[in-house]
Amino acid sequence: MNFNGFLDDGSGASKLLSDIPYNNNHFSFSAVDTTMLGTTAIAPSHSRPFSSSGLSLGLQTNGEMSRNGEIFESNITRKSSRGEDVESRSESDNAEAVSGDDLDTSDRPLKKKKRYHRHTPKQIQDLESVFKECAHPDEKQRLDLSRRLNLDPRQVKFWFQNRRTQMKTQIERHENALLRQENDKLRAENMSVREAMRNPMCGNCGGPAVIGEISMEEQHLRIENSRLKDELDRVCALTGKFLGRSNGSHHIPDSALVLGVGVGCNVGGGFTLSSPVLPQASPRFEISNGTGSGLVATVNRQQPVSVSDFDQRSRYLDLALAAMDELVKMAQTRDPLWVRSSDTGIEVLNQEEYNTSFSRCVGPKPDGFVSEASKEAGTVIINSLALVETLMDSERWAEMFPSMISRTSTTEIISSGMGGSRNGALHLMHAELQLLSPLVPVRQVSFLRFCKQHAEGVWAVVDVSIDSIREGSSSSCRRLPSGCLVQDMANGCSKVTWIEHTEYEENRIHRLYRPLLSCGLAFGAHRWMAALQRQCECLTILMSSTVSPSPNPTPINCNGRKSMLKLAKRMTDNFCGGVCASSLQKWSKLNVGNVDEDVRIMTRKSVNNPGEPPGIILNAATSVWMPVSPRRLFDFLGNERLRSEWDILSNGGPMKEMAHIAKGHDHSNSVSLLRASAINANQSSMLILQETSIDAAGALVVYAPVDIPAMQAVMNGGDSAYVALLPSGFAILPNAQAGTQRCAAEERNGNGNGGCMEEGGSLLTVAFQILVNSLPTAKLTVESVETVNNLISCTVQKIKAALHCDST
Repeated sequence: MNFNGFLDDGSGASKLLSDIPYNNNHFSFSAVDTTMLGTTAIAPSHSRPFSSSGLSLGLQTNGEMSRNGEIFESNITRKSSRGEDVESRSESDNAEAVSGDDLDTSDRPLKKKKRYHRHTPKQIQDLESVFKECAHPDEKQRLDLSRRLNLDPRQVKFWFQNRRTQMKTQIERHENALLRQENDKLRAENMSVREAMRNPMCGNCGGPAVIGEISMEEQHLRIENSRLKDELDRVCALTGKFLGRSNGSHHIPDSALVLGVGVGCNVGGGFTLSSPVLPQASPRFEISNGTGSGLVATVNRQQPVSVSDFDQRSRYLDLALAAMDELVKMAQTRDPLWVRSSDTGIEVLNQEEYNTSFSRCVGPKPDGFVSEASKEAGTVIINSLALVETLMDSERWAEMFPSMISRTSTTEIISSGMGGSRNGALHLMHAELQLLSPLVPVRQVSFLRFCKQHAEGVWAVVDVSIDSIREGSSSSCRRLPSGCLVQDMANGCSKVTWIEHTEYEENRIHRLYRPLLSCGLAFGAHRWMAALQRQCECLTILMSSTVSPSPNPTPINCNGRKSMLKLAKRMTDNFCGGVCASSLQKWSKLNVGNVDEDVRIMTRKSVNNPGEPPGIILNAATSVWMPVSPRRLFDFLGNERLRSEWDILSNGGPMKEMAHIAKGHDHSNSVSLLRASAINANQSSMLILQETSIDAAGALVVYAPVDIPAMQAVMNGGDSAYVALLPSGFAILPNAQAGTQRCAAEERNGNGNGGCMEEGGSLLTVAFQILVNSLPTAKLTVESVETVNNLISCTVQKIKAALHCDST
């Protein structure tokens, strides 16, 4: 009778299988119930030994038979051996001793006990060294090791198996010991807490505490805690909506605020919430999703964020998300939402269709406000990432649109973006938008700027005013969802769709400029797109290594070009600030009785400013209508050969161009250095720095007399910040009332800078900045004001006479 091959009923000897797995160093079989073996159980006369790693186990019989013959005991005892024998015993030999060849059949008689092969210390040392480097050698490594150590490959294989098992057991024992220690500490801490709860003590007097009613302070804290939890739930919901999926559960540990949020297409990203003041070493609220992405809120403990701040930021997020949805839908929708104007050819918004299709996220239109909305699409020489970075940086944004933005700042960074990119960035910004005319006031707007990546190479940046959600905030102009959609093109350029939607108080605008604003040529998408295209083209040309030289230029090295361009930029910025009365310069408006109401006179003192001459500076500006096209007017004012017809600084003769730096494919977009010829020997020659620019929405001619030695230093690469100058010039805008029907059509066909600049009349702004007294403490006289007023009137009359506009 055979019991699964363990007992041979022919000989009564016990039989072992070589493929029995084992992990411990010994086995113990005891108290075997003989009822499983039958009514007769005979103890074997001899044992069949086998060994494990470093141990020798034998099957011995020392059981005792009870009188009724029901109980049989057998123990497999371990042979004693020294420690070095334990380490040198080979597990492969153990397997060989009990291999299937020896015990394959029950008919084969039992063999004699084999001698065990013990590894030498050198073999064990080599095996250990290999094990430290690779605990799982492949077959090739085992064969090589067996040949080198004169061992059977199976011996090497089983040695590594047993060594790994031993290592695992040691690690588990160590971990168990650590867990037991930790468990003991927690148990002791739990007992101490329980004991403290049984006998509460007063923290002030040390006596036993009396459990009474909840204090008022604790009650307030609980109420505040409940409100904070509600705000946390709201932030979770907004975060989930922001990422395109619902938020998960959240919990609040002691040191961090952790929100589980779903991840859309941008796994590994996260966006950052930060306080208005960002300390260097402040605690962080980490809102993560467990995959590396997270929303991190940096909060200053010295200036804690109140419940109202969280509520305000959640409303900011709601407003930004609603504005982004509206912008994308408006950009992707055509007729009947957008219709082409018969007067200008610009796509303007159908207000009735808009009111039907969209809900106003900024609230109702205030009384006395009018709407202006336009759309423009074009190709820009810039990739989407670079344009997005420019728009999200307030300083770079102002540099990209120098004649349109007088001042801008980032009030608060609510979100800095996800995964190190601008995706999800949300900024609270303030800007002063200007039109170069004293008859149009500067637009001061506070708005949210939100950036989102919709697909690979597709971005959207939206602006929306916060007047509707911030108490006590009101202005004469507010931005409804406006911005741009940017899509990368294969040639490194971008396709940009720009939308401008604003509401403003019309009665503050001069009647001469109201048609220009209402049709979108002043602050609309047409002007933003034209300025963006011109500036990107300028940057591309300036960064190009091959710059085509102008005829007969004065040689200028690379550093000299940079210094000259920097000086020209400062000159143009000062001119624009003087025309629009920017807050960057502290101008004081003067009311003089004998000065025309359309002429604005302002004054300021210049003290300790190396870029300006010290003393009292007078600024005079006015705007007039001219019955000539903007392009013709620009060409006339920018031509140095015709300058003597209107400029008193030309000494009545033509000027010569000494240096020229191109800023566009159009030769008119440039910075040049002009020199006036002296009429007689008593007059000294004079240098004039001039910058001219023109695009599809307007033109600019700015100039200033400069000192010859200072300008020579600049052209040699010197610092231009110490060159004193006072700019004057002209700003030219197309007239919205006549001759602009083919504006957009001609621009799309590539004719010049657009039909708006080629036909119809022009709105010309003339501005002068003059030093009337070199002493800052001196008083301004009426004669100085009249002199500047006469200069403006005389210049306008000369321009009209030269262009044969006297009769109109």
